Amino acid sequence: MNSDRAGRFIKQPTGYQAFIPKPLPPDPPLRMEAELVSMLEKASEKLGRLDGMTVNLPSLDLFVAMFVRKEAVLSSQIEGTQASLDDIIVYELTPPKRYMPADVAETVNYVKAMNYGLNRVSELPLSLRLMREIHERLLEDTRGSHRTPGEFRRSQNWIGPPGCDLANATFIPPPPDEMVIAMGELEKFLHEDVSIPILINAAIAHAQFETIHPFLDGNGRIGRLLITFTLCHKGVLKSPLLYLSYFFKANRSSYYEHLNRIRTDGDWESWVTFFLRGIAEVSETATDTAKTILKMRSEHIDLVRKTFPRAAANALKLLDLLFTIPGVTASELAKRIEVSRPTAYSLISKFQRLGILNEHIRSPWGSIFYYDSYLNILKEGTQLSK
Repeated sequence: MNSDRAGRFIKQPTGYQAFIPKPLPPDPPLRMEAELVSMLEKASEKLGRLDGMTVNLPSLDLFVAMFVRKEAVLSSQIEGTQASLDDIIVYELTPPKRYMPADVAETVNYVKAMNYGLNRVSELPLSLRLMREIHERLLEDTRGSHRTPGEFRRSQNWIGPPGCDLANATFIPPPPDEMVIAMGELEKFLHEDVSIPILINAAIAHAQFETIHPFLDGNGRIGRLLITFTLCHKGVLKSPLLYLSYFFKANRSSYYEHLNRIRTDGDWESWVTFFLRGIAEVSETATDTAKTILKMRSEHIDLVRKTFPRAAANALKLLDLLFTIPGVTASELAKRIEVSRPTAYSLISKFQRLGILNEHIRSPWGSIFYYDSYLNILKEGTQLSK
């Protein structure tokens, strides 16, 4: 293995060794070995099936809205943030001025940053400017707000266990001047029409971003967003229904080991194979999840139509609302579907009797009712360890 294939560790004036990455694509080029080729075919097939599902989804925006929230929770949990899907729902259904725990604030910001990026990527090419804009929204009014939101770092950072310094860091990215050069090269690579399969392109771009670590905070979250943005921008995904945080969280040690082997051994092939396995597994899981949700939605639509022969329109609006966010308060329902508060209470009460809604939280701002059958499907992999 070529140890300086991805770059070199270079001693800095103060004595530490920082990694200076080489521009992409890898040189010498990736070896398209049998395992890698097989995994590329499998990942492409599974991703194609997932993308094909979007044609049959009657309310695509409803599915995307909750997949985005789930990704925000998972990606934030990788960074040690202790927030759940329930926390996001409670926040979105309560008064805006209410105090929000720091972990929840960071996860809510991730939702905002992701939605902003998904909208912008359709009109602005993948660029350093877009990364900075997303980063600004990610850190706004959170614990990282003092760490130059929306700006690339002007000082050296490092990766390692809590409390470590440069002397005992696990990995030290390039110093600021080299970082600026490396990010410029990465932007060029993202814009080039290279003859590399798009899934492999996304794999090596993500690894390169994490190696450069251009921000003082939020690099992991921005780097994971870059994967989905790349696939949407390149046209492999019509809609953002694929997120790898579930796979990275479940295989955290392997994820970091593969990234490190790129830097120490130039082993791009193992990383790309690992990444493609993640694409295949997550695509299959997301496809199965979408099928399960579609089946349940169809059953509940039939149930609602039979139960509300005269008021089906409002009842179906409530059901659609629950697929956007699987929780509701009477005041929020009244506002969203433009009915009186008594009508909203009546609808919720009937949905409770049908077993579609369950009361979970009683508070000064009203009870919150959850669409548990939908929420439980989405919660897979997001549960916090006790």
